[in-house]
Amino acid sequence: MDYSKLENQACFPIYALSRVLTAHYKPILDEVELTYPQYLVMMVLWEHKQLSVKEIGEKLLLDSGTLTPLLKKLEAKKLLLRERSKADERIVNISLTEGGMKSKIKASHIPEAFKCSLGLTTEEITSLRKNINTILDKTLKNK
Repeated sequence: MDYSKLENQACFPIYALSRVLTAHYKPILDEVELTYPQYLVMMVLWEHKQLSVKEIGEKLLLDSGTLTPLLKKLEAKKLLLRERSKADERIVNISLTEGGMKSKIKASHIPEAFKCSLGLTTEEITSLRKNINTILDKTLKNK
């Protein structure tokens, strides 16, 4: 197999799929005035209520340099609060505001709307997620 051809690359279809899936999210997320990365941060906070910047980064595989501008924008939208830890000023804790908690209700339709926009069954999405997570887990362990 000629691996110098684009069609034989494993990474390209993953990259292309990521871009296509994010594009499917855009009109749905526009309704709730969030970008896809902001939505990811909010999903983590809806689940955990409060986390440090480091913990959010670990869950989303993002560094603080990428997260800080996202968090500032979400804070400007009054969806979360950024506060330095009293025990250790190097730690910045992120917590949901009342508006951030209410935004979960506004965004509750997003997963189903996304699934419908793709035209995939729940089983197909579950299978895709399982396969991707298997590859992701293996590559992160070999890092």
